[in-house]
Amino acid sequence: MSASLRNASLRQLAFLAGGLVALICMALLTLSSLREWGLRHEALKAAEVDVANIAQSLVQHADDSFELADSLVIGLVHRLETDGIGPGAIQRLRDDIDLRKGTMGRVRALFVYDAAGRWLATTESVNPALFNNSDREYFKQHRASLDKGLLIGSPIRSRSGGQWVITASRRFDHPDGSFAGVVLATIDASYFADFYKRFDLGTTGTITLIEKSGIILARSVDNETSVGRDVSSTPLIREMDARRPAGLYYFRSPFDQTLRLSFYRLSDRFPLLILATEAKDEVLAPWRQEAMIRMALVLGLVTLIAGTGIYLVRQLLKGQRIAAVLAANEADFRLLAEESSDMVMRIGLDERIIYVSPSCIRLLGWSAAQLRETHALAGVNGEDLPRVRQTVRALKQGEVEETRLVYRTRQREGGEIWLETALRATRDPETGKVNGVVAISRDMTAHKDLEQKLATLAIKDGLTGLANRRHFDDMLQQEWRRAGRDGTSVSLLMMDVDNFKKFNDQYGHQAGDSCLKTVAKAIAAEARRPGDLAARYGGEEFVLLLPNADEVGCALVAERIRQSLETLNLAHALNLPTKRVTLSIGGATTWPNAETQGNHPLLIAAADRALYVAKHAGRDRFVMSGQVVAWRGAESA
Repeated sequence: MSASLRNASLRQLAFLAGGLVALICMALLTLSSLREWGLRHEALKAAEVDVANIAQSLVQHADDSFELADSLVIGLVHRLETDGIGPGAIQRLRDDIDLRKGTMGRVRALFVYDAAGRWLATTESVNPALFNNSDREYFKQHRASLDKGLLIGSPIRSRSGGQWVITASRRFDHPDGSFAGVVLATIDASYFADFYKRFDLGTTGTITLIEKSGIILARSVDNETSVGRDVSSTPLIREMDARRPAGLYYFRSPFDQTLRLSFYRLSDRFPLLILATEAKDEVLAPWRQEAMIRMALVLGLVTLIAGTGIYLVRQLLKGQRIAAVLAANEADFRLLAEESSDMVMRIGLDERIIYVSPSCIRLLGWSAAQLRETHALAGVNGEDLPRVRQTVRALKQGEVEETRLVYRTRQREGGEIWLETALRATRDPETGKVNGVVAISRDMTAHKDLEQKLATLAIKDGLTGLANRRHFDDMLQQEWRRAGRDGTSVSLLMMDVDNFKKFNDQYGHQAGDSCLKTVAKAIAAEARRPGDLAARYGGEEFVLLLPNADEVGCALVAERIRQSLETLNLAHALNLPTKRVTLSIGGATTWPNAETQGNHPLLIAAADRALYVAKHAGRDRFVMSGQVVAWRGAESA
């Protein structure tokens, strides 16, 4: 070959080498940018999960608070409508309200007003004769409306204490149905604000309790100036009817104009909305700081590679062998693997590790030297091993080029972690045949743990640990369809704690919660078979699903539950005649078929009717739907 041709060839090779170096630098910058964007997305997702969990929990807290207030109000309404508002009845009511002062928990005060708005009784230490509340908006609404339901009003300044309070009220009537007055419970707006401050949402995060119409009831930041503010014109409130009951929401705050990441959750029981927010800039601040450091390293590495490429091009123009260029590039690529936080492995066709990056000691606890030449699948969990082995075999045989797996593997300390591994087959550049597999792994344990926790929250009742209503409904449908296919029976027990409201009034709500937990434990103990399911149906009501059980089996289980409570002998002085905690139980059994495939609510209705009969026949007994069951107190529904 002539010198000119050789020089042209070298120049062409130099241009190709320069283009390759430029492409590598661009690829590194692109991949680094994509990775940073992914980490940014992960930071936002983590914050979204945090605010979602907080909003879900605080909706339950708000529901419990107003349910407590409503239970106190309902009790007074019932008493006033039964005893009237004569002087003697009102004096007894005042004495009873005075006794409640120390047992109302988060409820600040109770008030009773007559039809003219005069104060008849209150837990506040003021002279009732000095006040009249007929001008309050909630009073006007109750006077004008026959609706006896709970009304949660807009926040107002208390006349007795001067602080912002949230009202929960019901009207009560004279025997002829005419308006007799209002019973009111108040909760300090500052109670919610102080409770919300316990949650860490960063220095500028906020939690806001909003009435569905758009009036702020409480806020963790600047509560005194925020309460009562109307935000109904904001897109969230304005478009709420078209939105889902819960969801993510990015918006610019009308308070400080900060762009916020938030999660809203509507209450299922009350016209309430919880909005938990974090400032988006604050969420991304740690990522930005780390990203600048990582990008500086990448730019340094790109500069190094570019400098190396220029050097190699010069060496090519001087006639150096191309092998030197390939070796330098190989060194650069190895440097990338060494700097990566993910674990990079090169696996041979014999499934032994040829190379592993230093990140392995952080993920698995073993050094690269200890793992080299060991079997790549040695630590994989036995349940996941067949799936992983099949995937690796497909890669080695050229059936797939790349794939991704999530599986468990053993650590040096003896525990297990979840790994997400991207696998790609490598080929010999000369023959094109598969000569191994490259695996890039990252730790997914925290992500898996979070998935498990969210799955548990979705099916468990927070107080008793039993299945919740939603999970029970799903399982009943499944067992109904299975029984219809197999021609077997399905039985259901519905149970209600007798006089539970009196128990709460007598012993307090903490004791009531403890009582429900004990009853739930006794019921759960009878869910002995794999298909049996004990659930909290709502309030003090429980259900026990008994697949493949007939009437006799259903009755035996009910009797064991009743005997268990009798053995526990939980004191309940107002539950006569036993003076202990008892259950009324209704049972039903059916044999589903193709014609009744969607009629599983009929089983609930039958058991509920039987429970109703048990209640009205004297409580502390079991009634089987459509059949008399021969044990103490049992009757036919």
